[in-house]
Amino acid sequence: MVANVGMAQSPGRASALKTRVASALVLAPVVLAAVWFGSPWIDGLTVLGGARMAWEWARLCGAGEFNASGVAVLLAVTSAVGVAAFDQIGMAFALTLAGAGLVLGISLGRRDPAPHLTALGVVWLAVPCIALLWLAHDAGKSIVFWILAVVWATDIGAYFVGRTVGGPKLAPRISPKKTWSGLLGGMASAALAGTAVASLVAAPLWPVAMASGSLAVVGQAGDLAESALKRRFGVKDSSGLIPGHGGILDRVDALLTVIPAVALLRLAGAVSWR
Repeated sequence: MVANVGMAQSPGRASALKTRVASALVLAPVVLAAVWFGSPWIDGLTVLGGARMAWEWARLCGAGEFNASGVAVLLAVTSAVGVAAFDQIGMAFALTLAGAGLVLGISLGRRDPAPHLTALGVVWLAVPCIALLWLAHDAGKSIVFWILAVVWATDIGAYFVGRTVGGPKLAPRISPKKTWSGLLGGMASAALAGTAVASLVAAPLWPVAMASGSLAVVGQAGDLAESALKRRFGVKDSSGLIPGHGGILDRVDALLTVIPAVALLRLAGAVSWR
C-alpha cells in the first residue's frame, strides 16, 4: 500500500515492512519457478490460486461464512480454470458464465448479503486465470515475466515514492494511503521494468515502456477495486494466509486487471513478441 508521510518509520511499521519483504522472498521464487518451467507447474499453481481466491471472495461476500453460495463460487472458478489448463479456452469461458449465473441463482435464493457481488467473483477471478494460462501456453514465458515485472515494479515504486513524496490522495474514500505521487512513481517503475524485460527478449523498447506505464494504471485500478470490496464489507484483509500481506486476493489484486488487459493487447496484435 502507498503511504503519505515522510521517510521516518515507526518500529511497528518497520517490522511490518520486514514481514512483507520476508513473505515476498519466500513466495516469489515459487511463482517464478512455475512460470519458468511452464506446464504443468504454472497450470497447477493457477488452479490452486484460483481456488484459494474463490474461497476468500466467497467469505468476504458471505460476511465471513463459507456457505452454499461459496461452494458454488469455488466449483465454478476451479472448473473453468481447470478446463483452461487443457487449452479449452472457449469451454472455460462458457463455464465461467454458466457458473456466475448458477451462483447468482443460489445466492438470490438464499438471500445472501451481496448476491450480485458473489456472482461477479466468478468472472472477476476466473477470467484472469484463464487469460494467464492462455498467454503462458500461446505466447510463452517472456510475456508472463513481463506482467509480473510490471506489477511488482508498480507496487514497489508506488510504495516508496508515495511514502517519500506524499501529496494529494488518489482515492481517499477507498484507500486513504494511496497518493497521486505514488501512482506516478509506480508508472515510472513499471516503465523501467518493462524496458528491462524488453531488452532481454529483443522486443521494441519504447512501445513496451509505454504499455508498461499504462498497465501500472490498470493494476492500480484493480488494487482500488479490491480495496472498495473490502471496505464494503468492513474488513482489512481477504484472509491471513500470507504474513504481512493478507490473503491471495490482497497480493494479486493488480494482476487480476493487468492480465486480461495484456491478453487483449495480444489479441489485438500489440504484443506479438515471445
